[in-house]
Amino acid sequence: MMNNTMKSQVCKVSPGTVITGKWHKKSYRVVRPLGQGANGIVYLAESIDGPVALKISENGVTITSEVNVLKHFSMVQGSALGPSFIDVDDWIRPGFSSPISFYVMEYIRGESFLSFIEKRGKEWTGILCLQLLSDLDRLHQEGWVFGDLKPDNLLVAGNPPKIRCIDVGGTTAQGRAIKEFTEFFDRGYWGAGSRKAEASYDLFAVAMIIINAAYPNRFTKTDQPLKQLKSIISNTDSLRKFDTVLYDAIDGKYQRAAEMRKDLVAKLSQANKNHTPLQKSRTTRKSQARTKITSQSQARSNVSRANRRLKPKKQKGGVLETVLLLLFVSLGYLLYLYGQIL
Repeated sequence: MMNNTMKSQVCKVSPGTVITGKWHKKSYRVVRPLGQGANGIVYLAESIDGPVALKISENGVTITSEVNVLKHFSMVQGSALGPSFIDVDDWIRPGFSSPISFYVMEYIRGESFLSFIEKRGKEWTGILCLQLLSDLDRLHQEGWVFGDLKPDNLLVAGNPPKIRCIDVGGTTAQGRAIKEFTEFFDRGYWGAGSRKAEASYDLFAVAMIIINAAYPNRFTKTDQPLKQLKSIISNTDSLRKFDTVLYDAIDGKYQRAAEMRKDLVAKLSQANKNHTPLQKSRTTRKSQARTKITSQSQARSNVSRANRRLKPKKQKGGVLETVLLLLFVSLGYLLYLYGQIL
């Protein structure tokens, strides 16, 4: 049995390493790591056709399982949830006695889900989750459950923005036990149900993704986890508008992603009707009132300036001249009387 140290060495590859498939003879030059999971490491690599994502695993069974999932993804009509499958092969690595399994998939250029929400605004949470629910519904109809659904496995790519998944390692056939999970998004961790692979398992995770968008740093579970989640929803503005949808997803009431999507559309429409037009109307009325006041004030100011122009200017020297004239007349009259007396 291969020990953990050897497993780690199997998957670790230095940038610049060229991996050539034993059977298909295709070569890939490793650029840098993209992510590491329980069953291997994903690298950005260069191929003859451009950049690709290449996953190396010490477990050939895992590689086979994930390749099957990617092939099923490609058959889901209208869905672009996961990356496209490109190649699968074995690598004869110098210094190792056994071939190392790897597969190659589409490299998706994009921005992480939470980073996109932070930059563009929380109103994008509902829009992106509508897309996610559409793709999940198609996936579920094909008999698969995504399993390890979380923001870390989601990218937002393209224009217009489209949500894409970059790790299918947790995807499980319906009816089986979930292969991989992350506690914060796992309904078993929150005491909300089993870890059986079924549509409601993924839909619980979608609800937690919406909650995580409002609380990027997450939070610690209390001794009453379901009550805690519902309290957080009811006391958070950005979550309250989705309240009944989130409650039903947490309680496992949805059996299909299409049902949750329909309710989410209704909630988004209601939120837009109740808030956006009203806010716009209030803003418009306030703007109009400010414009009216400003216009009135400007008009009064213009009238005042016009009146000042029409008023004759006061002659500062006019009063002095009048006084002097009166003094001269008075003095002349006094001299005349003085002459008559003499």
